[in-house]
Amino acid sequence: MIGRRTDAVPPAPARPVLRRRTARVIMVDPADRVLLFADSDPGLPAYGWWVTPGGGIDAGETAEQAAVREVAEETGAVITEDQLIGPLARRHVVHGYSDQVVDIDELFYGVRVDAFEVDITGHTVDEQLTLTGNRWWPRAELATTDAWLWPDCLPRLADRVAGHLAGAAVACEDLGEMEESTLAVEPAESADDLRT
Repeated sequence: MIGRRTDAVPPAPARPVLRRRTARVIMVDPADRVLLFADSDPGLPAYGWWVTPGGGIDAGETAEQAAVREVAEETGAVITEDQLIGPLARRHVVHGYSDQVVDIDELFYGVRVDAFEVDITGHTVDEQLTLTGNRWWPRAELATTDAWLWPDCLPRLADRVAGHLAGAAVACEDLGEMEESTLAVEPAESADDLRT
């Protein structure tokens, strides 16, 4: 069982900082399930969290193109830009890991898909190392789980995807600035100071 970081640990000295833009996709199937990946920090293997498919926006690529490409690479599913709902939300997030800090401008999209078997053969070497599993979560379970979800507002965003009417306008919610870390970016005074 993977868990969330609850103890205060000072950051490792001089971790490199990677800055990137990403597109993530909340996939909801007709059985009202959401596809999530179990993610991890190899330097702190006892801790893990659940994330949507998605990743970096390549040079010359739009966020929508990146969302479609990332879904294909990470799940094996083929979707089109026309199927995307959103962007639903945007945020600036900092992830402190044991080996680096990742500073991200992130957009979230949604898509309604038929159920499918996840194909991970397109995963990168890094994804093969850190993504330890996947699961179709019942949407109602997301609101009550003790599992660590990144972002923690994922149940609400999944509700927006599930309730979206085809062709309806979508407002892009500004989620602000967040930190989601296995190893805090800044030293914490106490466990309560760690933002999760």
